[in-house]
Amino acid sequence: MITIDRLTKRFDRRAVLDELTLAIDAGDRIALIGSNGAGKTTLFRCLLGHYGHQGSISFAGQSGRRRAPEQLARVAFVPQLPPPLRMPVGELIGFAVNGAGADREAMTEIAHRLGIDLDEVRTRPFYRLSGGQKQKLLVTIALGRAVDLMIFDEPAANLDPAARAVFVDLLAERREASMLIASHRLEEVAPLVNRVIELDRGRVVLDDSMVDRLQAGEL
Repeated sequence: MITIDRLTKRFDRRAVLDELTLAIDAGDRIALIGSNGAGKTTLFRCLLGHYGHQGSISFAGQSGRRRAPEQLARVAFVPQLPPPLRMPVGELIGFAVNGAGADREAMTEIAHRLGIDLDEVRTRPFYRLSGGQKQKLLVTIALGRAVDLMIFDEPAANLDPAARAVFVDLLAERREASMLIASHRLEEVAPLVNRVIELDRGRVVLDDSMVDRLQAGEL
């Protein structure tokens, strides 16, 4: 599905990603771990075409510095920090439906399960929502789309315990999509994934089967 070959990204001459090489197969559900600054978010941004880089990234055999619109249409992304969008929630939902192919009814149900009433916040600007409401809304939009790949960057960081439990259940129901989940709570996402990949200083230092780790009693 995705082939990454010697991916390098530098900021002020410092290599945040250092010749990182990795293959992600269709159906893989990967927990991406590592300390702050290990390169997790930068890897996601390179995958999405937000950052220029050295090395190559190939989606289904198609490579290039920019992601093609048809490639991005099959990817859902929830960032670690919500964007400072000023548009009302209702307008954002409309854009997700008309511009990104999200299912309005599915989003309403997902939002309800996460504990947010879309009608109640429809007229409020996104940036004025609480941190938890923003995260719930971004997760709602991502899970309301039919995509091949979901990328989550610390998606449960601003969620309350009840919403985190629902979020894990929602991910478990989406067996058809491949996933990359950066999380500091490996035990929380362990039942959802088949691989755990650890980054350190921009390189892969561990790529292991989650089944093997569970059988070994490491979690």
